[in-house]
Amino acid sequence: MSVANLARPEIRKLQPYKAAMQIDDTVRLNANEAPWNSSGDRFRRPLNRYPEIRPARLQRQLSRRFGCESDQLLVTRGSSEAIDLLLRAFCRADVDNVVTLAPSFSMYAHYAEIQGAEVREVALPRDRDFDADTNAILAACDDQTRLVFVCTPNNPTGTTVPRQKIVELLQSRRDKSLIVVDEAYIEFSDASSCADMLDAYDNLVVLRTLSKALAFAGVRCGTVMGNLQVIGMLNAIQAPYALATPVVECVENALQADQLEQAAQGVALIVEERERVTDALGGHELVEKIWPSSANFFLMQVSNAEAVVAACKERNILLRYFGGSLADCIRVTIGSPEENDTLLGAFDSLAGARS
Repeated sequence: MSVANLARPEIRKLQPYKAAMQIDDTVRLNANEAPWNSSGDRFRRPLNRYPEIRPARLQRQLSRRFGCESDQLLVTRGSSEAIDLLLRAFCRADVDNVVTLAPSFSMYAHYAEIQGAEVREVALPRDRDFDADTNAILAACDDQTRLVFVCTPNNPTGTTVPRQKIVELLQSRRDKSLIVVDEAYIEFSDASSCADMLDAYDNLVVLRTLSKALAFAGVRCGTVMGNLQVIGMLNAIQAPYALATPVVECVENALQADQLEQAAQGVALIVEERERVTDALGGHELVEKIWPSSANFFLMQVSNAEAVVAACKERNILLRYFGGSLADCIRVTIGSPEENDTLLGAFDSLAGARS
């Protein structure tokens, strides 16, 4: 069975919007565009014209960077849009369900709830350092499970899911579910991308983003990679002209060799700082446990987490508090060396205030 048959029937029939024809060096009187440029236009492509329906050059650049064929990839407004597109394509309201890990990125459940799909959470046990149990994940699946989300490195725990476990999920749910591997933080880990398995598994979908390692969160650009039929359906759902001209040109610039080298140096510094900060806080009297992380953040258990977050905020330091099953935990993003020193100083002052 083709994995495309898992999609909603009406989506399988959907055709992409037919936008006005775009041909360079022509008199364009077919798209109701303004015939002059704005005085504020400082881009290579004129802003009085619509951007490409899909940015072909950028698509080729990103496919080379992320290791897939150009037609296996769709450029999206951050990887969050890719999650939304997948939910809309594959889940029928009040019929289908998705399986996620808990704790993990909350937007999987958020978009599922918007779509009216049931969310089934599989707990990551803290006493096993949030290690994913494939048997538990598979036990949560049934005939209506359309998507299984696996974030690796996982947000907010920073832990990774070994490739062999992902292969087990792909094989066990072949023709039954899409396994969506979210690799937003993979550049900060030693793991290799699952994109090299796209040809082997039709039910594999891989998400990547430029927000983290490339330091481009503000441009909102990500990708979804997968089976040609899956990408074709997501393309039909995505709005035309989804990527604005300034965003496209900004990302094209960021993908030049010198910029990628700078980004790689930045990633190396973040990893170095992650080890320095976690080592410094590991024996701190306020810190009860720090979980090993493969991301640009780490999760730590502290005494009176909510109060610590509030006290740091008073010192102009913002940390992430989740509550619920992580009510005694804080997620800390690795900043610049100076910002990290400020954090360490704040923890020392908090400990001094208690004594």
